[in-house]
Amino acid sequence: MSDADTVAAKDSTPGDTTRRARSVQGSVESARMDKTITVLVERQLQHPLYKKYIRRSTRLHAHDANNECQTGDVVIIEECRPISKMKSWRLVRVVSQADSAAL
Repeated sequence: MSDADTVAAKDSTPGDTTRRARSVQGSVESARMDKTITVLVERQLQHPLYKKYIRRSTRLHAHDANNECQTGDVVIIEECRPISKMKSWRLVRVVSQADSAAL
């Protein structure tokens, strides 16, 4: 058995459960910190009794290694290992940039 076969055998073991990181889309609320952004993620859920859709929001701190985000940008972030006390998400990509004139 060659080394390549051994690596392939290790990667495809029966019952192997590979986890995909959870990713969410939101808008940048704050980019004042160094290499950190605050992202507002909104979701809609149905009220159990009244069946009306209500909006819930969560603020997440994400790691922005290149300081490329600005307030108002729409970004995709994904869950990762804890980077600091508050940061366990990292920036994947910027979907759309905010107008700098509007800010």
